[in-house]
Amino acid sequence: MESVIQKINQKYLKGAVVNVRSGDTVKVHQKIREGAKERVQIFQGLVIRTDRKGSHTSRITVRRIASGIGVEKSFLLHSPLVLKIEVTKRSKVRRNYLSYMRERTGKSARLTGMDFDKDAVNNIRDEAAEAEEAKLAEDTAKAAEAEHDAKAAEESANDAKVAEAVAKHEA
Repeated sequence: MESVIQKINQKYLKGAVVNVRSGDTVKVHQKIREGAKERVQIFQGLVIRTDRKGSHTSRITVRRIASGIGVEKSFLLHSPLVLKIEVTKRSKVRRNYLSYMRERTGKSARLTGMDFDKDAVNNIRDEAAEAEEAKLAEDTAKAAEAEHDAKAAEESANDAKVAEAVAKHEA
């Protein structure tokens, strides 16, 4: 029975996921759908929690301060809506769940930085995610081109009306 469940879970796992730890500052590229439009939103903040690291339900909780208010978002690492995760800074922490960071502001909220190879950590190639991002960019470009063509057609129709009115006025 477990083998069937494992096969199903394996189907939904991403090929490669960035090694994210608590204390990392990350940029999460998330696909957002608003009506018929799709766009990519970037959420940058501190990872205060990592859960179920080896599982298909592994997730991270990212916290940031937006307009003076603390905002926390949880992201499933293997979700198709999470396109990319970039580690921008790695800090030295001794805990997995940094709940004490919620009460801290200003200088007390700083963590001791660690040296790490940013390129090696972030060099994860997931062809499916890259194809999805390219498709999204292509769709956005097509929509912009169609809008530009419609505007040009409307402008040429207005110019024709003006030319017709001028010719009628001169006659």
